[in-house]
Amino acid sequence: MTRATVVRAVLAVAVLLVSVYISLTMSPRLGLDLQGGTRIVLQARDTATVEADRETTDRTLEVLRQRIDSLGVSEPTLTRSGEDRIIVELPDVQDPRQAAEVIGRTAQLTFHAVEGPAAEEPEEKPSGSDPTADPSPTADPGSTTDPDGLTLSDEQGRALALGPARLSGAGVEDATAGFDAQGGAGWSVSLEFRKDAGQDWKRLTGEAACHPAGDDRRRVAIVLDEKVISSPQVDPSVGCKVGLPSGATQITGSFSADEARDLALLIKGGALPVPVEIVEQRTVGPTLGAAAIDASARAALIGAAATALFITIVYRLFGALAAVALGAYGVISYAALVALGVTLTLPGLAGFVLAIGMAVDANVLVFERAREECAERPKRTLRSALTTGFTKAWSAVADSNATTLIAAGLLFFLGSGPVKGFGVTLAIGVIASMFSALVIARALTEIAASTRFVSDYRNVNGIGRPGAVRTWLVRKDPQLFRKPVRWLVVSVALVAVAVAGIVVRGVDLGVEMLVEYSTSRPVDVETARDTLAAAGFGDAEVTTAGDGDLSVRTGKLDNDGEHALRTALAEEGGETTKVRDELIGPSLGDELRRNALIALGVAVAVQLAYLAVRFRWTFAVASIGGMVHDVILVVGAFAWLGRPVDGIFLAALLTVIGYSVNDSVVVFDRVRELWGANRRTPLDTIARRAVLQTVPRTVNTGMGALFILAALAVLGGDSLADFALALLIGIIVGTWSSVFTAVPGAILLERNAKTPPPTPGKRKGKSSSGGRQAASRRDPLDNGARV
Repeated sequence: MTRATVVRAVLAVAVLLVSVYISLTMSPRLGLDLQGGTRIVLQARDTATVEADRETTDRTLEVLRQRIDSLGVSEPTLTRSGEDRIIVELPDVQDPRQAAEVIGRTAQLTFHAVEGPAAEEPEEKPSGSDPTADPSPTADPGSTTDPDGLTLSDEQGRALALGPARLSGAGVEDATAGFDAQGGAGWSVSLEFRKDAGQDWKRLTGEAACHPAGDDRRRVAIVLDEKVISSPQVDPSVGCKVGLPSGATQITGSFSADEARDLALLIKGGALPVPVEIVEQRTVGPTLGAAAIDASARAALIGAAATALFITIVYRLFGALAAVALGAYGVISYAALVALGVTLTLPGLAGFVLAIGMAVDANVLVFERAREECAERPKRTLRSALTTGFTKAWSAVADSNATTLIAAGLLFFLGSGPVKGFGVTLAIGVIASMFSALVIARALTEIAASTRFVSDYRNVNGIGRPGAVRTWLVRKDPQLFRKPVRWLVVSVALVAVAVAGIVVRGVDLGVEMLVEYSTSRPVDVETARDTLAAAGFGDAEVTTAGDGDLSVRTGKLDNDGEHALRTALAEEGGETTKVRDELIGPSLGDELRRNALIALGVAVAVQLAYLAVRFRWTFAVASIGGMVHDVILVVGAFAWLGRPVDGIFLAALLTVIGYSVNDSVVVFDRVRELWGANRRTPLDTIARRAVLQTVPRTVNTGMGALFILAALAVLGGDSLADFALALLIGIIVGTWSSVFTAVPGAILLERNAKTPPPTPGKRKGKSSSGGRQAASRRDPLDNGARV
């Protein structure tokens, strides 16, 4: 056993021990579907100048989403109900009252000059004041002027006469809470102003500095929702008309830590376009029943076991060791998700299990490379073939995972809501899968390869003989790319059918109905779910609501459909009365869809640049073209099937994008290698050889994922049917496009390209001198000594 193997083994054990400790000692954060949470219904109110219509309510919803993200709530659900209501569902909230208070505040921030003590005390607003009144002294949240002055109490309760608003929260670029331990000021909020707003702040403080120290007129009032939160004196060192030049300030006011953080996130998140009133707040149960959760868990376990069995049958002992490494990958990924506080939903857990099946890809790449080495040089040692397999597979593993990490990072930084959460989960999965394959699996296989029994009996280890699929393909040697245009014609036809579905049938964005019923007899939630499923409402989500009421969330219903639903509940609950019903907008709102598209567009552009640098621009364009082909086909298939395009579908689609790019990268990595070694050979011949050599990897990786998806689709119930269907379609078309769309596209692009073929020996670690070339071809375990 070499020193490197020992280091890998020790590192693997250490990481596994830490992961097991985290998994056993920390509890995961569960989503609404698994644990339930808090549902808050907000009513948008008109102001004197702004009407609470559909557009304004949508903008208010996005501001609320930013606040909730700042609160640290993962996987929240925000939907518009009707024209002017917003439903906010928060999973696993420790303090629902505090969350509701922060969410519901309008957060209209303004800065005023203090004109002196007020002649009369300000009138206190009664607790039941009209919520429709404009909460801000400014007519428009973005305005910096106010024609009317204010009379408000300062922090000590003294009445102050304030001038018009000179600056609003729209001019604040950033707000952070901090603690001043040295100065003794306690918690404060630091504000960074935008360029123009910084000049307004400088003028405001410069005018205040013209008054003597101690005069009320030397103060500046900072007002939040018609309440003075701070009215500091301008420092005596600031000269008249000079002002504070920094463009920044601190809000102090005897804040607690929580108050300072809440204020910072309110200011940073921005003011609500219209005020909102909390009209309902309640605790809701999980949207999925225990039976659905158990069925999904059982399906996931069966699928994972089938994948492990498949990889063991194909690669025998080394396949079994890879399955052990995949189990370790699952433990490490789960521990990372729990440690980072990622909220786990049922689709998220299903995607997590699917990632286990797809993580086998790196192991398959290595094992197929090792099989090639054993076939080319039958007398070389098993350990040597395995080491070479890891070395040659590294470039494909690194490039495919690098493109995925680029996408994950951009989705996190540019996306919002579930898109941002998916970026975190994706990055964790990629890093953990690389560690599993390159450290854990390598340590296990190198230890096994060092034993005489495994090394001598080639049929036991699983890589000593070429695979049956590859042997059959090499013998048949099909001429795949003699006419590459015909494959592109097929792909274009498929895209045309998908686009026709999108145009003719339209895309269902998942608009739903939320109906609340009261029954004369108590009805258990599980019983209600089973009853509705038997009546044809298998996709309905049933939760508890209020004092024994039932809340049913399903697709759009007409009068007949609602009557059928109510009749089904009456069979178990006796007299059933509809308390209320609401039409709920899509979970993927306009802003969320726009942010997701922007994040994806930037990710595609960066991936294109990366692949162009690492490979060739023709390969990069062909890979991205294949990915776009896959996205259109999956969306088109859902349009033809009439299935909803919601947050679950978005997660599945992002997974498909990663899978598609990975597949293409593996194929083009082999094309690059073969073309560099045979520069005079036509590209179509090189491409045919590369595809035939990588087909075993493509098939085996795809099968590993398909076992899990098939189990989820057949055994997982309605809750995961759309998720599994989208991924099943995506993996099938992704496998097709990587071979029959991306490769023919690259061949056609290369016919007009003037770039010469890749230079042999250009990879890192190779040299042009003869002696160094010989050394680079030397067996990794050969020290060069001869007798």
